[in-house]
Amino acid sequence: MTAIPLVLVHGHPFDHTMWRPQIEAFSASRRVLAPDLRGYGTAADEPPVKLFEDFARDIEALLDEQDVPACVLAGLSMGGQIVMDCRRLFPERIRGLVLADTFPAGETPEGVRARHAMADRLLREGMRGYADEVLEKMVAPYAGAEVKAHVHGMMTATRPESAAAALRARAARTDHRALLPRVTVPALVVVGADDTYTPVADAEAMHAALPDSRLCVIEGAAHLPNLERPAAFNAALGEFLAKVDARS
Repeated sequence: MTAIPLVLVHGHPFDHTMWRPQIEAFSASRRVLAPDLRGYGTAADEPPVKLFEDFARDIEALLDEQDVPACVLAGLSMGGQIVMDCRRLFPERIRGLVLADTFPAGETPEGVRARHAMADRLLREGMRGYADEVLEKMVAPYAGAEVKAHVHGMMTATRPESAAAALRARAARTDHRALLPRVTVPALVVVGADDTYTPVADAEAMHAALPDSRLCVIEGAAHLPNLERPAAFNAALGEFLAKVDARS
């Protein structure tokens, strides 16, 4: 049985190291790609995105460059929205979807204003004040000190210009609610039980819309269950990957 490659798409304003527990867990048994998105991490010097679909096109280019004809695509938060964009733009290359702590709807007018206002603030003030404010929403207040330090470090290391560009692009992203019922490959929907950004109700709605999906609610975690509760997250992901491998 062939192990399908796994591509991990990080959220905002993080980098590929948010997937460290998954890279360590799955690299021995399959090919794992965890790129830094344009403007983040090791790709910080690349020109920021102008359109949200630029992120998906970059993922497609990576698959070409790495000679990966098909993969399981996993994304968290903004990464999940990028994964849905990938499914819209090149569905033939995707054998399974993992949508973690994300939601498919387009932005509301209020949300558009809020994202542009935050972009302006980050350019004006930098990342630290924002990182301090949202840390205990990104991870639960009871998360371990090492996890909190890692998450805070990723946020403060992100260039304000890149974060602002992503916020503006995300404000104009495609609404993917109509796409989900047309997804024909298996999907895994994961959410932290204490996530306030993308609550369990959002995950339940995605699960209901996807024809072949499993919902996994991870207790003791907020918006980043893959880091907060890696054993539980990896168990769900491993079971899902085995299902996709068997089908392929």
